[in-house]
Amino acid sequence: MTNRVLLLSLRPRFAEAILDGSKTVELRRRPVAAGAGTRVILYSSAPTMAIVGTAQLRTVDIAVPQQAWKRYRTRLGLTKEEFDEYLDGVDQAYLLQLTTIRGLDEPLHLHQLRKIGGFQPPQSFRYVAAHDPLPLRQLAAR
Repeated sequence: MTNRVLLLSLRPRFAEAILDGSKTVELRRRPVAAGAGTRVILYSSAPTMAIVGTAQLRTVDIAVPQQAWKRYRTRLGLTKEEFDEYLDGVDQAYLLQLTTIRGLDEPLHLHQLRKIGGFQPPQSFRYVAAHDPLPLRQLAAR
């Protein structure tokens, strides 16, 4: 599992919080099939629309929302209202604990990646694939 590289789409506010260290846990509604040590590439969605950094997955914790909030509230970068709204209708929260967070010196902008190849950023997350543009694959290989 650690050979795959996770491409994670984030709102700019959350991407910035991860890069500045104030957010170390990313919350997801769907299961993420990735193990400890998985490389993570951070894509900041509109209006930034660029790959802005990398991280490493320490672990993925699965918890009912109430327990997830108790354990991670100070590391999520969310208000309780945002947390509840995001997880409305799901029984489990998937909490990606990130470590070794690094910002890129120069972001890889969506328009650049699309010029090189048919890059499509994920809605939530996906894995880096062989058909992705070379700069993304090179970043994944570091």
